[in-house]
Amino acid sequence: MNILFYLVPKSELVYIYDDFSVRQTMEKLELHRFTSVPMINRKGQYVGSLTEGDLLWGLKSRGILDIRETEDIPVRQLKRCRDNEPVNINCKMEDLVMASMNQNFIPVVDDNHIFIGIVTRRSIISYCFENYQKVREGEA
Repeated sequence: MNILFYLVPKSELVYIYDDFSVRQTMEKLELHRFTSVPMINRKGQYVGSLTEGDLLWGLKSRGILDIRETEDIPVRQLKRCRDNEPVNINCKMEDLVMASMNQNFIPVVDDNHIFIGIVTRRSIISYCFENYQKVREGEA
């Protein structure tokens, strides 16, 4: 099965650029009510993923209590606990299933590491369930 069928394209996603300020990022996360988002650079390459926890720990480590202090800090300067590892657009569905055990979304990149979109854990579970149902029907 081609993973493009399960891909949520970049044009339909919420993502951030690595030069966004911490404040811009916090406002974007709040607006869309996400806890983790892909981060790309201005060349379109996937850089990593940023979580609410990364933001909170970054503020704590800097002793920031005033939101205005976050306007000049680019999110690329924050330490990230863990990045969602990307897969290549040509990967097999089995690779996605394995990655989804540790990530709630899997970033998809091309051969130049350009961010194309994500595959969600939900769509992978749906794929697995559909295949399970086909196998069960074949047994009946």
